[in-house]
Amino acid sequence: MATSSTTSTSSSGADSLRPAVEALRARPHADVLVIGAGINGIATFRDLALQGVDVVIIDRDDFVSGASAASSHMIHGGIRYLENGEFRLVRESVEERNALVRIAPHYVRPLKTTVPIFSTFSGILSAPLRFLTHKAGKPTERGAALIKVGLTAYDSFSRDGGSVPRHEFHGRKRSLAELPALNPGIKYTATYYDASMHDPERLALDVLNDGLAAGPHARAANYVEAAGADGDGVTLRDSVTGEEFSFTASVVVNASGPWTDLTNEALGGATRFMGGTKGSHIVLDHPELLAATDGREIFFEHEDGRIVLIYPLKGRVLVGTTDLEHDMRKPIRTTEEEVDYFFDLISHVFPGITVNRSHIVYRFAGVRPLPRHDETQPGFVSRDYRIEEAAVPGSGGAIPLLSLVGGKWTTFRALAEHLGDEVLAKLGRARTTSTEGLAIGGGRGYPTTDAARTVWLASHGEVLGRTRAAELLERYGTRAESLIADLAKNGTDVPLASAPTYSVGELAALAREEQVVHLIDVLKRRTSLAFVGAVTADVLAEVADVVGDALDWSAARRVGEIEHARAELHDVHGVTIEERRIAHA
Repeated sequence: MATSSTTSTSSSGADSLRPAVEALRARPHADVLVIGAGINGIATFRDLALQGVDVVIIDRDDFVSGASAASSHMIHGGIRYLENGEFRLVRESVEERNALVRIAPHYVRPLKTTVPIFSTFSGILSAPLRFLTHKAGKPTERGAALIKVGLTAYDSFSRDGGSVPRHEFHGRKRSLAELPALNPGIKYTATYYDASMHDPERLALDVLNDGLAAGPHARAANYVEAAGADGDGVTLRDSVTGEEFSFTASVVVNASGPWTDLTNEALGGATRFMGGTKGSHIVLDHPELLAATDGREIFFEHEDGRIVLIYPLKGRVLVGTTDLEHDMRKPIRTTEEEVDYFFDLISHVFPGITVNRSHIVYRFAGVRPLPRHDETQPGFVSRDYRIEEAAVPGSGGAIPLLSLVGGKWTTFRALAEHLGDEVLAKLGRARTTSTEGLAIGGGRGYPTTDAARTVWLASHGEVLGRTRAAELLERYGTRAESLIADLAKNGTDVPLASAPTYSVGELAALAREEQVVHLIDVLKRRTSLAFVGAVTADVLAEVADVVGDALDWSAARRVGEIEHARAELHDVHGVTIEERRIAHA
């Protein structure tokens, strides 16, 4: 479930008409109601929809706008979990990572990761203590010997034919030859492979659309909140209009991530399942740092135990992350202290490269949906997941309430199948199909070789041109086929004047087909405009007009959406939109 930062900017009439919400009002019952449309809720929705279950998913904000939108854009096995003794989770994570490279190749791809190492034996003595007690003790940098042991064990979990290569170790001379901007004080580098996820929000929307495509028994609505329990079911509130209505279900799933306890509280039951930690990131427009990474992630642990990842993405450099306790009733923001922390570690890894706040184009933070951990240090809290069972308050035990505790991006498919099995058991139904090996969205038929890509572009690049077809293939996978056909038929692939990598027809299609409610939905989650720092006053105005035309927004609504987007980008993400003329005379 997303934060409650979104404010209503709607007006009456066409501005407030939302077919997805009207569909819930028209048939206010489902076998299963999933609360929270982060990746785990969405994946569970898809899993159940594919079994033919009558299922609804809601979120009080936009789809995949909370913790799932604040990830480090990685699909990884979790090498650090080995130190926690979480071998089951590492095995599952590596298997799911390798599977996602195959079933979602349009968004998930192998990522070369290099670890600069400054000592040989550091951490050897303290590692067993951390493994046995799960307490951090005195922070210490992990040396080459310990990292070698960890990577060898990590490789052993990947036995399915080599979705990603095995690790390599290099000495100082070769390491600096490959990455000359690295700190010359290094002794070694270790290079291994995990996977990148260059568009988390779009991958989640593909998962959602797979569920919706299963048939009318699968429904989804964003900006709809679970406001309480009324005995027979759940009271839902339209976050845009504030109107409430009752909705009944045979099973309720609370998949609202770090907000799980707050959702249960809203339903009338007190729980203390969650203890999420905040992870912050900054996005830098810094060509020198981008070049220094050589296209790979740099993953570094300092001698005080602090970790930073430096990751080239979309022509920018993503830097993260932190692991700080957070109160879910307070705003989630990247602080200036966290920015200073990132800068300090960047300067240690690449001492010859100057980075300052002028290079930041975007900031974002989220809270990991970790279990409560009263005595355990944040870095040693389990990243595994579990399901807590209760009943919807006031239902007399008649309506099961399943609360998901934990979970992460990498394991979303496997988690959803486990949670789906629990739900099916409550419904007295058997599983009819598995999602294992089932391609996701635009990953179906995606050309993964140069030869296949050439054939695909030859088939789909005739009208819009191969360059544009390649751009849309990269952005949407093979779902680009129908978009290309529509753009060609309607002649609407006209580049935006303010953001020419997107077109009028493209954004209009996203607005109509992907339940866009607010302008910020397009800027942050349907496109990468905010992430790469491309939002200007002119972009706000032009995109508001395109989306407004597609959704029949009034002039007042457009102005309100612009101001709402401007405020959110500034207050949450540290983006100041330069004051230029807005074409809304």
